[in-house]
Amino acid sequence: MANETVVLRFSDVSFEYNEMKPILDGASFSVRKGSKVALMGQNGAGKTSLFKLILGEFKQKSGSISLTPNSAKIGIAKQVIAPQDLDMTVRDWFANTFATVPYNLDKQIAEALDAVNLVTDIEKKVREHSGGQQARLLLAYALIQNPDVLLLDEPTNNLDQEGIEHLTGFLMVHDTTVIVISHDADFLNAFTDAVLYLDVHTHTVEQYAGNYSDVVEEISERIDRERMQNARAEAIIRKKKEQAEVFAHKGGKLRSVAKRMRESAEDAEENMVDVRREDKTIREFCIPSQQFEFDFSGKIIEIQKISSMQYGERKIQEADIVLRQEYHVLLAGANGTGKSTFLRDIVAGQAEGAVIADGVRVGYYSQDFSVLDFKKTAYEILQEVMEKNDEHILRSTAAGFLLDAKALASTVRYLSEGQKGLLCFARLVLMCPGLLILDEPTNHINFRHLPIIAQALDTYHGAMILVSHIPEFVSRIRIDTTIDLNPS
Repeated sequence: MANETVVLRFSDVSFEYNEMKPILDGASFSVRKGSKVALMGQNGAGKTSLFKLILGEFKQKSGSISLTPNSAKIGIAKQVIAPQDLDMTVRDWFANTFATVPYNLDKQIAEALDAVNLVTDIEKKVREHSGGQQARLLLAYALIQNPDVLLLDEPTNNLDQEGIEHLTGFLMVHDTTVIVISHDADFLNAFTDAVLYLDVHTHTVEQYAGNYSDVVEEISERIDRERMQNARAEAIIRKKKEQAEVFAHKGGKLRSVAKRMRESAEDAEENMVDVRREDKTIREFCIPSQQFEFDFSGKIIEIQKISSMQYGERKIQEADIVLRQEYHVLLAGANGTGKSTFLRDIVAGQAEGAVIADGVRVGYYSQDFSVLDFKKTAYEILQEVMEKNDEHILRSTAAGFLLDAKALASTVRYLSEGQKGLLCFARLVLMCPGLLILDEPTNHINFRHLPIIAQALDTYHGAMILVSHIPEFVSRIRIDTTIDLNPS
């Protein structure tokens, strides 16, 4: 339960990467001790940058950021584990948290892992854990610091339903101050009591009381009121201008009346409410499937063996699954059952008993965006998958996914995680694959986009293998077969 003590305050803070990319412009807000706050904003608005300002990793251009007390500790569960840390053991990775490694490190690690419901060998390398297990490690990494303020950046990404429920329960009972970035509306509604909205257009932060749904409704009602107010004002302004024109043409003393009426209309225009532009949603789209001009049996991929992890051991099970055009498969299983590994092996041609037909283009959406070269620009990423270079088609497709000229000119490493996800979908559209392999394609994506993405996958005419832990998303997509990797 929040109290009246303010633990974090932004006062008139401005920050920008450069003149072309402002993030905050005079932003002010405060966070009370013990509150559970959702940080919202459109993809690319700068939510993760705001976290880095709180951590001191970024320095504001002006204004002040204060903690009460000054010694308050900030802990963060980031979206992903840094690539350079993946080959460390779990024990060494946690040891990096401390300036001086405590004598009881193993005990503290055990307590942190228990809090996130993860059982693992601390001598195991970080990269040997699944995406969902790494998500739990990230949370445990933050908790072991015993923070006064806990920052969570998309904590439900890669978590199965059990993991999401455990995290939700943990946040509901813990009295730590929490600020969370998430596009999972149900998750946010379960425990948040306030919302900070980072407006990508004004670069300010709006502060609201209530959970996510309360705030969305409040914003919607406010926008409706402001639009009605402006509509009435526009009618009055139009009438004053028309009357001013009439009086101006009559000459004499009426010209001064016309001048006053024009000035009155100009004042009314300046006083019109600046209606907040609501988050944009991506355009409806389809992923064209590859047109097979060569002679083949119709089998796009044949799976005769399935590899999974069960109780810490690799298991191979026999299968007889043939994917042809219009055939959609859901690969299901809890965190740690080897779904991502199986998909990566299929794409790399290293999965025993899984054979992709010659000439089939594979469109792979990896949960860690490993299909993207982070050193290239978004434009180059899209250009390299096109059979014929067409500037208009490339930019039009990108615009449909809210990737404007600035985003296209940016190297991938500087895009937000949400923008990287949308870039992956734009890439699939331009690629025209015969086989789609999608590993958690909802990660980092604004929930407003999910029904549109689901519709595109539902109507995809090629073969598809999908992994997703979001039941509502999956329910919108036609699934012909489910492969369950959970232990029987």
